[in-house]
Amino acid sequence: MSKRRNHDAGFKARVALEAVKGERTVSELAADYGVHPTMIHQWKKALLEGASDIFERGGKKTAEVDEETVRSLHAKIGELAVANDFLSRKLKPWTGK
Repeated sequence: MSKRRNHDAGFKARVALEAVKGERTVSELAADYGVHPTMIHQWKKALLEGASDIFERGGKKTAEVDEETVRSLHAKIGELAVANDFLSRKLKPWTGK
């Protein structure tokens, strides 16, 4: 029994684009890239279905902001700023005199 392989998104996109171009058959692509033709059909379908999303969002993904994380990061920034101010006042540069 063969081990499952996970392909990265770049590989899938490259193979799906070649399938969309239609210059070679799916069987030829499957043989060249070592994947099953069904996978290429699925990647091609996902590419075609998701292509309209690129133009709707202007090509940029909206960032998901977790408010709790933002609050905790702001608190940490405040703590570090206070510590930095304290240390800069307490540790005067040594002049060697």
